[in-house]
Amino acid sequence: MTPTTPKRPSRAPRDPRPALRPAPCATPRPAPRHGVARVISKLGLGSRSQAAQWVRDGRVRVNQQVVRDAEYPVRQGVDRIEIEGQESSAAPRIALMLNKPRGLLTTTSDERGRATVYACFAGSDLPWVAPVGRLDKASEGLLLFSNDPVWAARITDPESGPARTYHVQIDRLPSRELLRQLELGVIVDQQPLGARSVRCLRSGHRNAWLTIVLDEGRNRHIRRLLAAFDIAVLRLVRVAIGSLALGALPKGKWRMLTAQEIDAL
Repeated sequence: MTPTTPKRPSRAPRDPRPALRPAPCATPRPAPRHGVARVISKLGLGSRSQAAQWVRDGRVRVNQQVVRDAEYPVRQGVDRIEIEGQESSAAPRIALMLNKPRGLLTTTSDERGRATVYACFAGSDLPWVAPVGRLDKASEGLLLFSNDPVWAARITDPESGPARTYHVQIDRLPSRELLRQLELGVIVDQQPLGARSVRCLRSGHRNAWLTIVLDEGRNRHIRRLLAAFDIAVLRLVRVAIGSLALGALPKGKWRMLTAQEIDAL
């Protein structure tokens, strides 16, 4: 009998797809470094200029070491920051609204000693808060303050921030055509100035009140827009920011915003 050669076991067909390799473990990215004065401001403990002065005065320690450079790099949430021996932590978020009177500057201090909006907070024991946006010295009405720079930046963002509503007294009786032209706007100093809407609120014999709504507010936006049409502003009052209305808040008085009002903005 002729011996038979045993058959080799058949191989499984090779998978043409490349073998999957386990993904390497992602290396965590280190926390970004920022200047110590900026970090203190982001924590809502003071303005950046105030924080920079604290640093220069030797009142700030980073990891138990006194630093005197406001740009000294630190990692928020990693490095230990102390102010006058007290460890710093994020302050509770505060937002408030003020009915700004005429004649006050929207600034923390004035080198010429003129009165500022902070005169309205005298004796209140408020923590540090900064204006969210501005109203010029001759303007009045709704002005927001907060110690949360992220929230403030969202409110003042020209692309996504809430609309602002003003009541403006002018020195004439406007025609429909004039209202339409104000909405369309003009170019002043190479900047487009217009409005979302301009309506006549009420009128008398010689002057009228307009309701002007802006999507974004440039420096002295309404005054420059009206001046381009040779219109004088007699009074300018901001009455709303988004859904938040000035309401019956007395002039020179302030109140805290509710959590719902903060979130709505």
